Amino acid sequence: MKAVIQIITNSIIFLASILVLSSVIAMDEPNARIHDSLKLEKDSNFDLAYLLPDADLGKYNKIILQEADITFKKNWKRDQNQTRRSLTNKVTDKDMERIISKGKDSFVQVFTDILEEGGYSIVTKPGEDVLLVRPSIFDLDINAPDLMSPGRITTFTESAGSAKLFLELYDSITGQILFQSFDKRRARWTDIKWAMPTNSVTNRHEAIRGLKYWAGLLRDDLDNAKSNNAKNN
Repeated sequence: MKAVIQIITNSIIFLASILVLSSVIAMDEPNARIHDSLKLEKDSNFDLAYLLPDADLGKYNKIILQEADITFKKNWKRDQNQTRRSLTNKVTDKDMERIISKGKDSFVQVFTDILEEGGYSIVTKPGEDVLLVRPSIFDLDINAPDLMSPGRITTFTESAGSAKLFLELYDSITGQILFQSFDKRRARWTDIKWAMPTNSVTNRHEAIRGLKYWAGLLRDDLDNAKSNNAKNN
């Protein structure tokens, strides 16, 4: 009887944890809603992932990579400007637009490189073996953005910043959603124990490293799906 009660208790705790994690995603990002037809996927490399039951991600060899939707952490601009004394060193809307534009370009380039290295082709037209990838980067929090303004001040930080990724995969022909995932990434200076100067070069380096990490997670999940197919056939 005790064993039965323990099993029931563990099941309740497990289900509650899923609901909490799902709620966290929903609250953090308005577009990050877990589709009702998807089920929790335990074998994914992402922090949290949901897969359509019986979906076969292993059959896809080509990818349509949509432009990433990138948004800053709430009140990021306000919080940055509160610490900046000089009026010439304030974060502007144009600064944010420039950062987002560069981020979108970097996302496409990095994901294309990593996926193509894994044998996947980046295409623009739907097809039987074509997977549509819809990415969103949100809660982008750059600790010390280099604004390239006159009289720049060198800023030292222990982390370049952080961001979260919400990724959706669809069948390109039917439009059926197959997979959703969520992952957090914080850029740290891992090889040293003191603060480093933060500027456009170091920020870009950490951003590229984070994008490579996320692209690698997607490639690994797709590779694992192909590997499972090979074992079952």
